[in-house]
Amino acid sequence: MSLFLSRLRVGVRRSSVSLLLSKGFSTSLRQTSPCYVIGARPLEFSHHNRLGTLSIGDVNPKTYGVIRLQKKVSMDLVHNDLNDTVVTIGASHGWVASLKDDGILRLHDDLNPYALYKDPICIPLPPLVTLPHCQAKIITNVSMSSSSPENDEDCVVAVKFLGPQLSFCKPAGKSSKPEWTDIKIEHPCFNSSRVMFSKKYNMFLIPGSGGHLIAAWDPCNPSDDLQFQSVRFVNPPKLPTNIRELMNSCSKSEHLVESTSTGEIFLVKQYRKTAAVEGGVPRRKTEYLMVYKLDVEGNAVYIEDMGDLTMFLSMSEPFCISSTSFPGFRANWVYIKDFDETTYVNVKLDGCPFSSYFGKNYAPYYIPPQNIVD
Repeated sequence: MSLFLSRLRVGVRRSSVSLLLSKGFSTSLRQTSPCYVIGARPLEFSHHNRLGTLSIGDVNPKTYGVIRLQKKVSMDLVHNDLNDTVVTIGASHGWVASLKDDGILRLHDDLNPYALYKDPICIPLPPLVTLPHCQAKIITNVSMSSSSPENDEDCVVAVKFLGPQLSFCKPAGKSSKPEWTDIKIEHPCFNSSRVMFSKKYNMFLIPGSGGHLIAAWDPCNPSDDLQFQSVRFVNPPKLPTNIRELMNSCSKSEHLVESTSTGEIFLVKQYRKTAAVEGGVPRRKTEYLMVYKLDVEGNAVYIEDMGDLTMFLSMSEPFCISSTSFPGFRANWVYIKDFDETTYVNVKLDGCPFSSYFGKNYAPYYIPPQNIVD
């Protein structure tokens, strides 16, 4: 059975506060504007408690700037180098996941500027279990099926490890003791892939290396097996020699990105290479980007026009917004943020970065729009 079924699941988290980015609000959807985490200014310091006040960035080109909040956050979540026993390993729906050396993954809303200022939520999940011939220390990314892991019984957290292991858990499930469902993906093309949740298909999807295969797991019908969908690239572009040589010199990664406003799913190929080596650590930046749109037949169609969509790729789960719903944003732009780069690409300008900032980002997470409740 094909993954690309006509199933649509609608579920949106209700925002707990009215928010600060009013000048970036969507006029029609009553949603907050996308933002990103800059860091935290130290406030208190003790052996057991490192606190700071959260600083976020307004992504909107019209109102771009730094917003300093009064919200207190744990400095360990922002600056991992302060305490190497706590590592932030990804984000989804504004929740940041951390992993301590105790093997317990925790979900935090501390870095979400739209969450409550007081009484931040921390949800510890069961201890991770390592499958035979796998590892559960290095995590590729985290994805969630909804924005309410604290009270949505159907919310599923997915963790993709570097290697073949993929794990799922329901933090607020009916069971009094949540457990992990662990799957070993036998095909090696998924070893370094990232997992995402598709609201359109109500499934977790994982692109294989090269994008020719997509794996899926259905949280409504949990299984120890994955479903697979072949992808056909039907109109590969004819690229000039210099671009092909550039791509061949880069490492490549694939991202699946869903637009909840249009129901479209995009397969993005990102090409990165080492730009510098600092302290023995290679720093990479994006050199080229290719965007394909997946159709219901499993075809990947190369595009140079995403309509009015703006896309965000970071260590958070990727997302799209409608640029017409958020005045100031520009259609066909892709915002990229990683630990060592901030890059902007206009897909209409042959996939090459329009501008890049090369430097360290302590918390490279774009926070997606969230509904405003009066």
